[in-house]
Amino acid sequence: MDEAFWQTRWARDQIGFHLDQVNPYLQRHCSALALQPGARVLVPLCGKSLDLVWLAGQGYRVLGVELAQKAVEDFFAEHGLNAEIRQEGAFKIYCAGAVELWCGDFFALTAEQLGDCQALYDRAALIALPLEMRARYVAHLQAILPAACRGLLITLDYQQSQMDGPPFAVTDAEVGELFGAGWEIETLERLDVLQGNWKFIRHNLQALDEVVYLLVKRE
Repeated sequence: MDEAFWQTRWARDQIGFHLDQVNPYLQRHCSALALQPGARVLVPLCGKSLDLVWLAGQGYRVLGVELAQKAVEDFFAEHGLNAEIRQEGAFKIYCAGAVELWCGDFFALTAEQLGDCQALYDRAALIALPLEMRARYVAHLQAILPAACRGLLITLDYQQSQMDGPPFAVTDAEVGELFGAGWEIETLERLDVLQGNWKFIRHNLQALDEVVYLLVKRE
């Protein structure tokens, strides 16, 4: 999977991963982040998620990162927001109110740019990446986020051999392997959501779990 894959998905409006509502896990568990008003929240591979607006509405500053410029432009257009645009390094930054969307490669982010970032929210980033890229992604988070940063991570867990991703299956064991060295990990919720998910039912999956983790970066 590479940049062209995601650019094509957005260009063709093949965005079944986009939710037309605020993620209920975020609403239920955001308090676990224990954030003060004005805290800055990193949202990798954010697309045009409604979660961005919800987070801003809770009084947080949102820094979304998205590769596809169409997704970024659609976000501001669909919410009737006029974005100020500037260039910073490898990123074209769109800003309106408390929401900044950085259009560019997530792996170009630096620790200096995220020095005041107090939280991470990952609903669709880790599960969008193939196995070989997930370790690189987590290593980059480890390198750029400050100590004591808190995060909400939402994954899918199913029998990967029965269906190709994305979204990819990420097991409890893999979360432990990826984050265990640098983060404290707590499972907040696990829910079997197979019923009604036609895309997954047609692959004859026996179970489809959504799992919510609280992550706290070690000092």
